[in-house]
Amino acid sequence: MTTTTWIIAADASRARILQVTDRERELAEIEDLLNPEGRVHDRELISDAHPRFSGHGGAGGPGSDREETSAAEHATELFAKRVGEYLDKARTAHRYDRLHLIAPPRFLGQLRKELGKEVQKLVAEELPKDLSWLSARDIQAQYFAGR
Repeated sequence: MTTTTWIIAADASRARILQVTDRERELAEIEDLLNPEGRVHDRELISDAHPRFSGHGGAGGPGSDREETSAAEHATELFAKRVGEYLDKARTAHRYDRLHLIAPPRFLGQLRKELGKEVQKLVAEELPKDLSWLSARDIQAQYFAGR
């Protein structure tokens, strides 16, 4: 029986699902999930900005938004959840047997939080790099170099 391996190359705005197709480790793109909000600034995501007060009150006073999650962070969290749900559905459909996750450290942490327990069991390796915008051939070269 052959093992189907998927490589997820992701960042806050894109998740590419690639499948290792043969012994030569050729990669075929299965899916390209996009999150355009992951690349925009908070001001572009918020239509009614919170008022900010200056003067008395200092940090944490009235109008402070230091504790709030920014709109971009929220969009990134939702995207990580979407990727996690996609991977869970694919797991239940037996579309892969092993996962390799490649993402910048911050997004890798968010993605890890959104993976179900059964999906987490299938993660064979994690690589804290941003390769999501490379071609499948370049990801293959970067990922398998020295392996």
